[in-house]
Parts: sequence; C-alpha cells; structure tokens
Amino acid sequence: MIKKIVTVAGSDSSGGAGLQADLKTFQEYGTFGFSAVTSIVTMDPAENWSHTVTPIAPELVEKQLKTIFAGGKLDAIKTGMLGTVDAIEATRKVIDDFQMDNIVIDPVIACKGTSELLQPENVAAMKRLLLPKATITTPNLVEAGILSELGDLTSIEQMKQAAKKIALLGPQHVVVKGGHRLGLDKAVDVYYDGQQFTILENELIPTDYNHGAGCTFAAAITAGLAKGYSVEKSVTLAKAFVAAAIKQGIKINPYLGHVWHGAYNHAENRMNGKGATYE
Repeated sequence: MIKKIVTVAGSDSSGGAGLQADLKTFQEYGTFGFSAVTSIVTMDPAENWSHTVTPIAPELVEKQLKTIFAGGKLDAIKTGMLGTVDAIEATRKVIDDFQMDNIVIDPVIACKGTSELLQPENVAAMKRLLLPKATITTPNLVEAGILSELGDLTSIEQMKQAAKKIALLGPQHVVVKGGHRLGLDKAVDVYYDGQQFTILENELIPTDYNHGAGCTFAAAITAGLAKGYSVEKSVTLAKAFVAAAIKQGIKINPYLGHVWHGAYNHAENRMNGKGATYE
C-alpha cells in the first residue's frame, strides 16, 4: 500500500524548497504527497532576488487541511514555513484529531536569502503546540540557536548543547544541521535520540547549488518514517539522499541553483522509452 504524507508549508515559487521540495522528495521515496499551502514566497529578479512572503488566509489553510484529511489519518506529517499562529493551531488540531504519528517539525524561522524572521509569537506557538508532539525536529544552526536560546552555534559541542535544550521542549528526537556554516571540512549534523548523540558526517560538497537542501532533508526523514523505517535509519538515509541531491545540484537562474531531488534514484533516466508498457 502506498503511504500517504502531508506537508504543511510555504510554496517556493522558484521550485526548489518549501512544499515543492517536499512533494518531489515524497515522490522519490515512493509515497503519495498532499500539501497545505501556508504562504507563498516570491523573489524579484529586478531587485536582486529580494524575497516577499505572502501568508495564506488562515481559513483557507483550514479548508485545505479538511480536504486533505477527508480520507482519515495519514501516515506522516511534516511542517515547514507556517507563517501564522492560526496555521500552527490548525496543524496541531489535525495532529490531535487524527492522532497522527510520524510528526516531523522543520522549524522554518527565516527564509534563506533574507533576515526576515517569523514573528516572535509564531516561534512561541511552535514551541508550545508543535515541538511537544514532534517525533523529530530538524533545525539548522540559526534555528537551533533561537529555539535553544543559546544564540550563535559555532561548534559540534554547542550543537549538542542546543539539541539537549530543544529536546526539553518535547520532541523525541532532534537533528541539528551544521552544513557549511560550521566551517569544517565535512558536512556535519548532530543527531540526538534523547539519550545519546550520533555525529553524522558527509563530504563537504563545494557548490552554491544547494537551495532546498534543508526542506529536502526533513521531507526525506518524513517519508522514511511513513514507510516504517526507524528514526535513526530515516535520518541516515535522508542524509545520503540529500548528499546526492546537492552533488548533482543544478543552476536555475543567475541568482541560485537547486538540489536535484531525483539524484539518489537517477530519476533523469526514467521514462526513456525502455521501461514497462502499461495498457
């Protein structure tokens, strides 16, 4: 049976991050994706790719969720940019109403390429309503510093401290993503299962074509959990999936390049006329 997953997230009009990244990743994992759009992110090439975040009306977010859950409980849920307290509350309601398992909270607190933070009340609502329900949360260094109230994180030891503090907010597991910001010669993430740490290392891939990597990582974990993998296996497989996606990143326009979500499965070779024929 095909597993069903919903992402409650913002729409990235450039196609590389947000719910677009989530749906592409869900498909690569062989799962069926639904999406509730909470905001639309646009970029203006006439103004050096400046970002604008336009929230979706709360009642429309609720209508989307009612549509998605009309068939009952899904196999997993992922959140990204939620935009408003109302969207956070609506997400918590469906988690409770349908007794959802496999809950991945990607605590998007700012758009890449902009310093525009979510409103403080949104961060507080996320801490109060979503993190206590999370199977796992996947903050990057900036987000982990904010959620843990430790500020700038510049070392693996500080990432561990942040993971412990975030775990106190309720999530069963925490992954703090280090990436290139650590300044190390490896791509290092810290995974905390509530008792012990695992340091996840990959080669540091020298590319600027990595837009969407964080969303893709969280989406891959979500799909792994939906398919019945353990949290640890879901995390390690997601890291391999994203490493392949970054390694084959593609230039989109003069301002950015995206990860290639199909890299792990060599999706570029599909539909080449040599596969099975369906009548």
